[in-house]
Amino acid sequence: MRIYMQTPHSPENPLRFYQLHLQQDLLGHWTLIRESGLQGSRGSVKRNVYDTREEAEQAMARLRDMQLRRGYKVMFREGSPQDEY
Repeated sequence: MRIYMQTPHSPENPLRFYQLHLQQDLLGHWTLIRESGLQGSRGSVKRNVYDTREEAEQAMARLRDMQLRRGYKVMFREGSPQDEY
């Protein structure tokens, strides 16, 4: 699953991005990868590992909701389960 978000364009604020990517490792754990920064520049990357897909999806939804409250808009999503991202 992947969610890509951006802040709305405005002349006084640089365009920022926030990406969430969920993937399963070879041992059956789930890794939530967060990447964020200024559009067109190198962003920061953080990883969190979860034992179950459900835990990872809940963490992904919390982070998505937090960024939506900060003004980000979802630009792209893929692999969404029943929950609408």
